[in-house]
Amino acid sequence: MLEAQARWTEMMFAPLADASGDGKKSSTAPMADLQKWAENTTRMQTMWVEFCQNHALEATGEMMAGDPAKWFAMFENWAAQLPFADPAEQQRWWAESAQLWQALVLPGANEAGEKDEPALPREDRRFADPRWREQPVFALIHQTYLLLSERVMAMVEKMDHVDPGKREQLKFATQAMAEALSPANFAATNPIVLDRIMETRGESLVKGMENLLRDLQKGQLTHSDPEAFEVGKNIATTPGQVVYETDLFQLIQYTPTTDKVLSVPLVIFPPWINRFYILDLNEKKSFVKWAVDQGLSVFMVSWKSADASLKDVVWDDYIAAQIEAIDHVRKRLKVENVHTIGYCVAGTTLAATLAVLADRKDIDKVKSATFFTAQIDFSDAGELLHFIGNQQMAAIQSLERDGFLDGRYMAATFNLLRGKDLIWNYVVRNYLLGEDYTAFDLLHWNGDVTNLPAKWHRAYLQDLYRDNLLVQPGKLKALGHPIDLTKVKVPTYVQAGKEDHIAPATSVWKITEHFSGPMRFVLAGSGHIAGVVNPPGANKYQYWINEADDVETLEEFRAGATEHPGSWWPDWIDWIRAHDDEETTATGKRHPGKTKADKIIEPAPGRYVKSR
Repeated sequence: MLEAQARWTEMMFAPLADASGDGKKSSTAPMADLQKWAENTTRMQTMWVEFCQNHALEATGEMMAGDPAKWFAMFENWAAQLPFADPAEQQRWWAESAQLWQALVLPGANEAGEKDEPALPREDRRFADPRWREQPVFALIHQTYLLLSERVMAMVEKMDHVDPGKREQLKFATQAMAEALSPANFAATNPIVLDRIMETRGESLVKGMENLLRDLQKGQLTHSDPEAFEVGKNIATTPGQVVYETDLFQLIQYTPTTDKVLSVPLVIFPPWINRFYILDLNEKKSFVKWAVDQGLSVFMVSWKSADASLKDVVWDDYIAAQIEAIDHVRKRLKVENVHTIGYCVAGTTLAATLAVLADRKDIDKVKSATFFTAQIDFSDAGELLHFIGNQQMAAIQSLERDGFLDGRYMAATFNLLRGKDLIWNYVVRNYLLGEDYTAFDLLHWNGDVTNLPAKWHRAYLQDLYRDNLLVQPGKLKALGHPIDLTKVKVPTYVQAGKEDHIAPATSVWKITEHFSGPMRFVLAGSGHIAGVVNPPGANKYQYWINEADDVETLEEFRAGATEHPGSWWPDWIDWIRAHDDEETTATGKRHPGKTKADKIIEPAPGRYVKSR
């Protein structure tokens, strides 16, 4: 251990001992270095004082509803339920810890008398950099952390005296806390951060503090260069016009790129918990542009981010909005029916919309329905089920203001589901290392949050996630009609993501157990976003199809499925054309704003997607 301490001291102070940069040592650091350290220290102090004096913390205080403890209450509650390990388990911990410490701090010698590099029993990509192994103290720190994390998670796994659902909550909370306590997340225990501090003479800390204070002021972690993208300029750029508008949504019609288009138009309902342009990031990634190029008349609903004016909006209003959009497109283009797409929560809502139309005997308005990673049966809804307990619901309700929930909370929740990648990775990069932000359109979209109507959000979590009422015929009503999904006989295309952690494939599959019409299920490679946004030109991932008629479970589907390389989009457009390949010329109102008689509101992407 003394040897390790000596190495730690040498590493920490060696950079200051280099007087000239030629390798010669000096007892004092050069004045220029000392001045640089002093300047950077002063800059950080000044930034923090100015930040507090300018009341920039008010933004964070408002976001945390005046009491940060509310945000973490659910985790404190979960943590309090963790049991102490039994004496035998504690003994095993100590024995393995002692063995680990001895191997790392006092490594053995080889035949030549040289010390062997200690073998590390546990690997983790957070500690892949050689500097985590080169110094025994850092190897000891991160290996001990991995050992303890592993043992605590195993302890929770063995808690057979608690309800399985509660155990899953505890596992999630324990994992989240373990990720937060990683030595990589603290400057004093991260050798890469310490090296950067020494190399820059503290400049990296100044840059990191600038990033931190900026994020505190806006109340949100930054993932991508905030200046790199502008909606309507270099993202969401597919040409079109806003042709209809209500207080809740705008309806965009995109400009055709083919002389002829399919007679049956397409209406896309994106989730209102995000901006619609996930389907229109750029020309190469845009599902919208690709669909237009395939000869579809494409309409996109752009939801308004909630404010106090939408405080009374509930699920019925979103169902009514979907019907209103369908009816407007039918009237505008003088067609009997439309193809529809519902993504995530908008897909859940589309299922209810179809049930309402079926009960009204108006289901013929919809030619087909496509679901992107959407759930209707929430009995196996994945990690988001951890947020529907009574205490969690109370904590969420306490965050509501003026009838809506700040979208930053929802973003933080989704980031927490992948904390290592979407939180702590950026804490290290942005704050501890002070690195410049990269330009990444997907992460820009991920941070472009929308607010949610509080009544809708609360009812959605309670009625669907907690009580799973949507799949119980007649248990829910919308617009005065009982919802019975078994009445939905519309041809349906269901896409699920193999690695989706928000809408797990096992949950999405359950659509096939409730709808009664012809159905095609596609399992796409990757997750909730990349599994959907996978253009053919990218040549990425794969998808699976099982053509058998008697597949009853997802396991059976996987066992008999055929893997296809690349994007599933071509399979989808073939499916669309198989239901109706009649075409018409792309003239008149098929080309929005082309004639003076066609009154349009404004160019795409419209105002609503830009409102904050």
